[in-house]
Amino acid sequence: MSLTQHTKQYPGMFTTGRTLCAAAVAAGLCISPAFAQQPNDEAEVEKGKLERIEVTARKTVESLQETPVAITSVGAAELGEKGISVLTEVQQFSPNTTLQTSRGTNSTLTAFIRGLGQQDPLWGYEPGVGIYVDDMYIARPQGAVLDLLDVERIEVLRGPQGTLYGKNTIGGAVKYVTKEMSGDTQVNIEATVGSYSQRDIKLTGQVPLVEDTVYLGVGYANLNRDGFGEYLISALPGQDKENYNKDLWAARVTLEIHPTEDLFFRIGWDKTEDTSNAKGGYRLLPSILTDAPVPDSKYDSYTSLPTWNKVELEGYNWLARYNVSENLELKYIGSHRESYSPTNIDFDNTALPIFDVPAEYDDSNDTHEVQLNYSGEAYSLVSGVYLYDGESCGNFDAILGVLGESLGAPGLTREVSGCNNSESWAAYAQVNYDINEKFSVSVGARYTDEEKSALVNNDLYFDNLYPYSGWIDGYVRPDGDLVPQVLGSDTDGDGVLDAPAVESWSRFTPRVGLEYQMNRDTMFFASYSQGFKSGTFNPRATTNEPGVEPEIVDSFELGMKSDINDSLRMNVTLFTYEHKDRQYIGIEGDLSDPTALDQRLRNAAETSATGAEVEMTWVASDNLQFDAAYGYIDFEIEKNNAVPPLIGLASTPENTFNLNANYMLETSFGDISFNANYYYRGDYLLFETSDLIEQDAYGMVNLSARWESMEGDWYAGIHVKNLTDEEYLVGGYDFVTRGENGEFGPGLGGDTTLIGYYGDPRTVHLTVGYRF
Repeated sequence: MSLTQHTKQYPGMFTTGRTLCAAAVAAGLCISPAFAQQPNDEAEVEKGKLERIEVTARKTVESLQETPVAITSVGAAELGEKGISVLTEVQQFSPNTTLQTSRGTNSTLTAFIRGLGQQDPLWGYEPGVGIYVDDMYIARPQGAVLDLLDVERIEVLRGPQGTLYGKNTIGGAVKYVTKEMSGDTQVNIEATVGSYSQRDIKLTGQVPLVEDTVYLGVGYANLNRDGFGEYLISALPGQDKENYNKDLWAARVTLEIHPTEDLFFRIGWDKTEDTSNAKGGYRLLPSILTDAPVPDSKYDSYTSLPTWNKVELEGYNWLARYNVSENLELKYIGSHRESYSPTNIDFDNTALPIFDVPAEYDDSNDTHEVQLNYSGEAYSLVSGVYLYDGESCGNFDAILGVLGESLGAPGLTREVSGCNNSESWAAYAQVNYDINEKFSVSVGARYTDEEKSALVNNDLYFDNLYPYSGWIDGYVRPDGDLVPQVLGSDTDGDGVLDAPAVESWSRFTPRVGLEYQMNRDTMFFASYSQGFKSGTFNPRATTNEPGVEPEIVDSFELGMKSDINDSLRMNVTLFTYEHKDRQYIGIEGDLSDPTALDQRLRNAAETSATGAEVEMTWVASDNLQFDAAYGYIDFEIEKNNAVPPLIGLASTPENTFNLNANYMLETSFGDISFNANYYYRGDYLLFETSDLIEQDAYGMVNLSARWESMEGDWYAGIHVKNLTDEEYLVGGYDFVTRGENGEFGPGLGGDTTLIGYYGDPRTVHLTVGYRF
């Protein structure tokens, strides 16, 4: 049986919600084991031939090879064969893409595509890469811990998506696409054991409540793993000392209603609770203030804070789709999401309160979208109206106890709290028109209007204080001692700000494309597109300052999508872009002062980049397939008023490369898929304004073997990740000074705080599942 035929062996069996995908952008994306991505038509796919892959990059179902967008699609079959269990692994298969777990927490995503994204996850800052679940926008990186049911595929769209997807997609978008239920009664049980005492249980199923009309899908997952390291010293007794552990559960309920062939409703609820410990960083330099040398393991740390961490996510979503006619579709998509995350981030990672940051994030948002899609003989239209109402709030205490003592005070705490709320609406339309059999054009535009309001409370206390009573007993802010508001307006002139700061922005973002279908199997395309990242306010403001303008990206692409023959596919994209009005926090005053706290948010830089992306698939035989992906980016700084100055791209190597081989062995007791993958990332900076932390180039090897019974009920897989146990940085903090001779001195907090966070070490896990 060929790789492309495997999806056809059990039609219907693998098209429904039979496995809970308890997904965490930082904590784990668990995918269905079934081979769910199928060719569009019902005809049997010939052995040794390329597969037709369907995508919804342009909000309508199209073949990957007919879509003039730089896109990588990873289907459920591929996810299962490779044993992909966390979203960050998807970056391996998409050129010029970075998807990594953020520093200090287990729940926050750091995402860059073509060097465009957002490093700082504080409330008020907007992402540069949009995350979507069935076209529902996930607004905050902390809210990206999701529970997914029946993933059909994950799509990575590269380049600005400002027309169809709107603001905050200057780098691109990552889309989770789930499957509709079939209505058959089905249950799936799956268990996983592995390295570091990994022990996962997943149970899902669906049942028809009304035959052929109403279906109910439910699921539950519990995912656990011991830490990769430990806290060697903890200042608080009785703390759990595991570091980089996993402890989460997720649940989901979905109701689908099919009143007629042309009418469809879906209502869903999901909840995820992650109580994995806060992540402790690795000290790259020994402390000069206490006993905290560089640990032997990259996953060991020290802390003076509680080690607990919590992420609570809950959401509701609803969809209504009506096929008015064979050519016209109306769709309404709505959602409500809430997330709450109290966390403990020890910046310095010592047992002293040198630089401790306990914090809270509290977000909620509502989205509504109405789509009208039309497909005619020579043209198609995708259009809609989109509404977003979101509230993003939080508070943190930057506890600089040792610095306070040096000033003759019991301690020193900078407390910041506030909200950065947004209301926006947008209208969009994109028309694709076939001029003749060879040429077609696509023209699209989106108009977005957004209003933001912001409050920031910011003050210094000469003591060690914490956000609220109970965080650490005996170390709390005195009741009634409120921090002053520093961002707003004083309407009565009494010197007290009594209203939030309010500003509005609007933007028209166009897209124009030209496609040339040279023959049935080869298409060339050229496009211009614009995207923008929302204007915002400084969430750490110390004075009443105005909001900054949106960031703008103008991008040009030339591409080719070609099935060179029945077994070889090559997709190539060349791109160039200009990135204007980049938002940066700058330090006011003496840059050499390690205690400088006065900062301003400005549009402070302009940059540009050119690059190339190549994706190839070769079906070498009926049972053997090779896939390769290469990304290259060349970055230039055009204008540099950032303080400190911009020096490069964050978390973005110049070169990325992936080579994957898959072999299908047919036996009398089932098929076994063997998968080997090599992934290479060139060297990269962790921060755009600092070269104190830099990751050298590295390569990673992953191996998998997956068996499925002839009847399709039993399956099992063994997966080895990071075979050579590579150590690679995914985040960090750099609060140190550096002298003329390169020696390191104390930074904010009075210590040499140079901290790294690392990706997963070598792991092995075995999964066994049964479906009926």
